[in-house]
Amino acid sequence: MNATFDTAKLHDCRDAFVGALEQLGAANEHIVAVCNDSVGSSKLAGFRDKFPDRLINVGIAEQNMVGVGAGLANGGKIPFVCAASPFLTGRALEQIKADVAYSEANVKLVGISSGLAYGELGATHHSIEDFAWVRALPNVPVVAPADRNETAAAIKWAADYQGGLFLRLSRVGVPDLFPEDHVFKPGQANLLRSGSDVTIIANGTLTYRAMIAAEMLDLQGISARVLNMATVRPIDTPSIVNAATETGAIVTCEEHTVYGGLGSAVAEVVVDECPVPMKRLGVPGIFAPTGSANFLLDEFGMSPEGIAGSTADLLKRKG
Repeated sequence: MNATFDTAKLHDCRDAFVGALEQLGAANEHIVAVCNDSVGSSKLAGFRDKFPDRLINVGIAEQNMVGVGAGLANGGKIPFVCAASPFLTGRALEQIKADVAYSEANVKLVGISSGLAYGELGATHHSIEDFAWVRALPNVPVVAPADRNETAAAIKWAADYQGGLFLRLSRVGVPDLFPEDHVFKPGQANLLRSGSDVTIIANGTLTYRAMIAAEMLDLQGISARVLNMATVRPIDTPSIVNAATETGAIVTCEEHTVYGGLGSAVAEVVVDECPVPMKRLGVPGIFAPTGSANFLLDEFGMSPEGIAGSTADLLKRKG
């Protein structure tokens, strides 16, 4: 498929998250929400008003928050534990490891405002290590939806999934790439654009930028395949192998450090299964400076023009 989208209409994936959660909550009284004094930033006010006894606000205590979520899961509830991603994954990593992953608790971890979404607040609020931290843990799928419809579909899947997981959501607006009836399938990439010369793999806020880059490359006579790889773990090995075999080169784009995230996960498959030239775009192993999310993405070479330029450069290596 070659997806079409309107960049004039950008949507906050948090709205899709809470819309789906409220719908699920109305149908299932076991669904609850837990947050860390983040009712506003997690946009949980509507859920709180509809189900006042099913929102637990633990205050600024992320470690306790994950523990409370695990306790609720052990009691038969389906907790969606919501917090800004840098603090959910950074401050509570031990609890995520012991209380969720090791214990195989049915906790849905929702990292809000991930990546560089809190760009103006600086490096302490950037969440560019969360893929790496959580991806290293067994028993916790890691998912970063690309638009509001994939977000809603992923929330519905998460409610039915038996076990812990990490959903990484941004507050940065993105256009619609998927239809409203999209069904999320964990561990399965989405082919958004066909191509034969190179494959661009992205997720989250970078997917639509990759699509624009592919259009730019098409004007240069370069046929770029675009894969939306929403699931970082488990990674879609067959789609990566097919991309490497059929196009001979791969570029990855992520709102994350280049160490340990999507690019690393793809590279692990490539080096084991089908070595081809690769380029990993992301934050280059430094603390990002202060600035808006869009400014920082552009600064680190992940504007559509930057992605297209890096892809064209990679093809020179491919020969």
